[in-house]
Amino acid sequence: MQPGMLAFLAFSPILLAAVLLVGLRWPAKRAMPVVYFLTAGIGLWVWDMSLNRVLASTLQGLVITIGVLWIIFGAILLLNTLKYSGGITAIRAGFATISPDRRIQAIIIAWLFGCFIEGASGFGTPAAIAAPLLVAIGFPALAAVLLGMLVQSTPVSFGAVGTPIIIGVNSGLDSAAIGAQLAANGSSWDVFLQLITSNVAMIHAMVGTVMPLIMVLLLTRFFGREKSWKAGFEVLPFAIFSGLAFTVPYAFTGVFLGPEFPSLLGGLVGLAIVTTAARFGFLVPKKHWDFADPKEWPSEWMGSVEMKLDQLPHHQPISIFRAWLPYVLVGALLVLSRVFPEIGGAMKSVVIVFADILGEKGIKADFQPLYLPGGILVAVVLITVFLHRMHARSLVKAVGESSRVLLGAGFVLLFTVPMVRILINSGVNAADLPSMPIAMAQWVADSVGNVYPLLAPSVGALGAFIAGSNTVSNMMLSQFQFGVATSLGISGALVVAVQAIGAAAGNMVAIHNVVAASATVGLLGREGAILRRTFWPTVYYVLMTGTIAMIAIYVLGVSDPLLAAAN
Repeated sequence: MQPGMLAFLAFSPILLAAVLLVGLRWPAKRAMPVVYFLTAGIGLWVWDMSLNRVLASTLQGLVITIGVLWIIFGAILLLNTLKYSGGITAIRAGFATISPDRRIQAIIIAWLFGCFIEGASGFGTPAAIAAPLLVAIGFPALAAVLLGMLVQSTPVSFGAVGTPIIIGVNSGLDSAAIGAQLAANGSSWDVFLQLITSNVAMIHAMVGTVMPLIMVLLLTRFFGREKSWKAGFEVLPFAIFSGLAFTVPYAFTGVFLGPEFPSLLGGLVGLAIVTTAARFGFLVPKKHWDFADPKEWPSEWMGSVEMKLDQLPHHQPISIFRAWLPYVLVGALLVLSRVFPEIGGAMKSVVIVFADILGEKGIKADFQPLYLPGGILVAVVLITVFLHRMHARSLVKAVGESSRVLLGAGFVLLFTVPMVRILINSGVNAADLPSMPIAMAQWVADSVGNVYPLLAPSVGALGAFIAGSNTVSNMMLSQFQFGVATSLGISGALVVAVQAIGAAAGNMVAIHNVVAASATVGLLGREGAILRRTFWPTVYYVLMTGTIAMIAIYVLGVSDPLLAAAN
């Protein structure tokens, strides 16, 4: 079979997902089962995989899915617990008193608080939380959703305490085969994954520092009285300061602590620095900027609902300190478990291992309920019940709401992750063909050549646009991206890193995220107006990332353990 046809067949599951999700607007819960069965069929009848290997890959994917859902459940449960304890209301009230300038409020709530929420919860929650908070303090619903979508960029690669890297890249790459190569070259899989993490953190920091300025420019241009860019540029010093307040600690934690921490700690540190600066008027324009009177707003700016937190059954007022304490505990426990081997080792000792599933050598998976961020998040939820003196019925409501979210995400992942594992494990077959991602990669490398690093982030963004998830994009495309890098003889760690960055940026135009954010403020049906405004920031992000990758590879000669050994 010709390499082009082989690559097309290997790509066809991803293409089908695009057609069903974007073209035909099928919901993911309907589209992904069809995509899974197409992948299994191609594996069986084109790649000549054994039925046993397809089934083993499916079971491996299901075990990985359990880990993903455990993290999602913990993250959403903590958020809902704070909603019912009154913690979110206290956080909202604290924001409203910092500055009357809407540009400053947008940066603090949408950018810094949004980045923090992304680090703690991920999966679209920043927009779903930030948008109602902005509406509650007087922002038009359309502007609130736009700002919420723009934060779905820099922090997303390390969202939900690192899930897009820990689960997405980790399970998206053939860690067994790559790990064996690394071991033969005197390195290890952990070192390689940390190299990817460091690359992601540093490039995101370079590209993402201007995102607060972009947010403010779009706010003043489309929602101001004068509809001008000038009002946005007036806050340029404060916006860049706010960008750096997040990206500097973000980059350092990514390089030195790992994928769980950058967005979480960057958001916390940035919030502390910038809110203090705003209270003292540091770099804040003397002339405050505000919207026109709400009576003058066009009807398309208006939503039909807002987050009615005050109507929830709070037991007593919550101080700002107590409201933030659960998230501080999450950060502290994650740092302790990742930095101190004794603590991490004790948590890892509780593990369920599935080795050589169905007898297929190399197809393995495990589940570490305590060490995965989900275990820490659930532990903090239980602590929060006592810290905030909650009634049991409120915790039951929080668990119920979180479980419903889990069921929605879980059904899609039950088919998505096994599909990805079939793609990756297809290299062992009777037809002696390379795995499906490698077949795609070889054809792309031959067709595009050395300019590919410029395009790699756009591939990741396309995956996120289709799947609505950085994690899923990384699972689907990481091995493909690594394969292209290998074929071109360039750093696989760097190319996989820009895949993860592009997939993060793609969340700004992911229809799933726009719909979820719009629903929180009753703005459904106006997704097109949001996407038209988030398209250009997404283009900026992927092109700038691709340019940095080209310079790093061809000018600076950036390498990795595998490439260095080959040379």
